[in-house]
This record gives sequence, structure tokens and C-alpha cells, in this order.
Amino acid sequence: MRVVIAEDSVLLREGLARLLADGGIETVGVAGDGPGLVAAVAEHAPDLAVVDVRMPPSHTDEGLRAALEARSRRPGLPILVLSQYVEQQYATELIGGGAAAVGYLLKERIADVSEFLDAVRRVAAGGTVIDPEVIAQLLSRHRRDDPLESLTAREREVLALMAEGRSNAAVAARLAVTDGAVEKHISGIFSKLGLEPASDDHRRVLAVLAYLGR
Repeated sequence: MRVVIAEDSVLLREGLARLLADGGIETVGVAGDGPGLVAAVAEHAPDLAVVDVRMPPSHTDEGLRAALEARSRRPGLPILVLSQYVEQQYATELIGGGAAAVGYLLKERIADVSEFLDAVRRVAAGGTVIDPEVIAQLLSRHRRDDPLESLTAREREVLALMAEGRSNAAVAARLAVTDGAVEKHISGIFSKLGLEPASDDHRRVLAVLAYLGR
């Protein structure tokens, strides 16, 4: 796997490259700002871009905006956002755009290297990996006068786990319920949100994320 890293902190950037290398993943390009990311993606055509949200010059949302630009120029580019913050506007556009191969993880909540490397591989393979805290913040943005208000507490838990990219079996294991109970909750979620369920679990995740991006 070939990766481009966009991170303005040299120490963190080199640390990520070393961590990825230990996992058998090659860093083919690095960037310290948004334009550098777009240029690195164009030059190296990587399998994945690992992107920080806040980069020079304003340290607000340059990383996410650059990720969206890079993806518009290279459709389908897998992007893993790795940040201390949830930048809601551009995060919603990236996650809720109906596109696969997207991840958004919060740096402070990554406690296991193997789980991080697994997330890198899942996103590069076309999967969706979203930190539960990111989902919680995006959900809260849409809660007022929204069909999400009609969901039960358990349905919201199931929805958040679905949005992380977990299978029905994984959701059932996390919540200590049966697979049948999870299927029932999922059916209720899609009914209340006006979304038709699909046989493909990943497509259902994307449908939920697309709804959050409306």
C-alpha cells in the first residue's frame, strides 16, 4: 500500500510514516499544507491519503478542504482524516457525500496501534471508519426538527455503530443483543428516516451518512 501524509507537524508526520512502515505500508509523499497535499496526490497517485484537518496558513480547515479538492481531481481517492477536532461543515461534506473509502478518527482517542493500522487498511480497501465521537457531533447538528428525534436510544446506538462501518454481527456483539434484535433496530431506523434498507451492509452505512450530509 502506498500512502501520502498531510500533516504540518514534522515530528508527528515522521512518527506516522514510521508507524505505517512498521505495518508494511509505504509513505510515498508528505505535505505540510493543503496545496502540498493536492500536489502530492497528483504526483504519486497513492492508495490512501492520511490528512490532518488544521494546517497552514490559518490552521482551521485547510486539510479537509484540500482533501475534498484532491478527491474531486482523483475520484474515489481513499481518505483517512486524523485530527484533534471535528470540523462539521467539511466533515459532513466528506462523509455524507455518498462516497466510500472514507475515515475520520480523533487523534486523542487512538489508543491501539493495531486498530489504527486496521483502520488504514479498511479505508484503503474502500471501507468506512468513523470515530463514534465524530458521529455523535454530526448527529447533534441535525437533531432539532429532524427525524432522528424519533429514534429510540438503542436505535441511535445501532445507528452510530453502523456509521462506524460495523457489521450486524459486530453491532450485536458490542451491544450484547441477538443478530435478530439488531436487524429489527436497523429496520426501524430506516423506516423512521425514510431510507430503504439494502442487502449490502456498507451501502446501508453510506445511506445513513448521506442522510447526515443533507
